[in-house]
Amino acid sequence: MRALKRFGAGMLALTCLAAAMPAVAQTYGLGRAASERDLAPWNIDVTPDGTGLPPGSGSVARGQQVYAQHCAACHGANGEGKPADALVGGQGTLKGSDPVKTIGSFWPHATTVFDFINRAMPYNAPQSLAPDEVYAVTAWLLHKNGIVPADTVLDARTLPLVKMPNRDGFVADARPDTANVPCRSGCKGKP
Repeated sequence: MRALKRFGAGMLALTCLAAAMPAVAQTYGLGRAASERDLAPWNIDVTPDGTGLPPGSGSVARGQQVYAQHCAACHGANGEGKPADALVGGQGTLKGSDPVKTIGSFWPHATTVFDFINRAMPYNAPQSLAPDEVYAVTAWLLHKNGIVPADTVLDARTLPLVKMPNRDGFVADARPDTANVPCRSGCKGKP
């Protein structure tokens, strides 16, 4: 029993000593720090207010062509779904027993539609669409959901102005681990 107590005391002393030692970063002499140029291809996110939208534009008419070529095989000829998710329809179903979550019924920001298409679609070749094509597909999908008229042309200025039907359907959560508003500068508690 005494040996066990001495062993425990020794382990406690070693743990305290290790905790008190300053952490030293190891340098291996490999590689280099990433530059802004290196990071630019990865910095493609678009925020709800439109920050990050690239130059370019796209019309509903052009979006119909791009959608038919790159999206219809998975989402159906008119966005009805099968085999992948439906993108069109579902308005008025969110409060019912069988909600249909589509761009027109669920998504709160048009800019996040652009962001998702730009980063993740088409499924078999993500990030392969040019910004003009992404603006166009976004315009077509918003039109098919009755959100924008047929003559709409979207760009970095006009897309953030689109009012989505469910824009008030999401509420802020005050818990610190779920903050949904990113701080960009002058943040409390951050340099």
